[in-house]
Amino acid sequence: MQGRWILVVAGVLGAIGVGIGAFAAHGLEKMLAGQGLQPEEIAERVAQCEVAVRYHMLHVLALMSLGVWVGQPGFIGQKSPQVAAVLFLAGIALFSGGLYSMVFWGRMGHWAIVPSGGMCFILGWLAIVTAACRAR
Repeated sequence: MQGRWILVVAGVLGAIGVGIGAFAAHGLEKMLAGQGLQPEEIAERVAQCEVAVRYHMLHVLALMSLGVWVGQPGFIGQKSPQVAAVLFLAGIALFSGGLYSMVFWGRMGHWAIVPSGGMCFILGWLAIVTAACRAR
């Protein structure tokens, strides 16, 4: 099955996303307060985590769809769905990962990490458009 690797990765990333989301809902504020952060900073980081989890899980669902889609007649042999999958993976790592590092450790690395991840998401969706237009 051509999309098996996409489905496996989507499953793993889905489990990770649910775990992070559960921690954000039940333990993040306490952890951040324990770091001595002010209430406004805590609220900002919790909101950033919610955005990160939302985009993470949305793109996990897109990955699952791609994993099924690549094996369908009309799409077999096309590279665009797999390109979209790789771009979504990069988007999750850069966009959500960048926000997670800011939320949990207070640092993101290079400032362009999160916007670069957003660009990967956009390009991934455009790769899906390309695949749909090329479908036989």
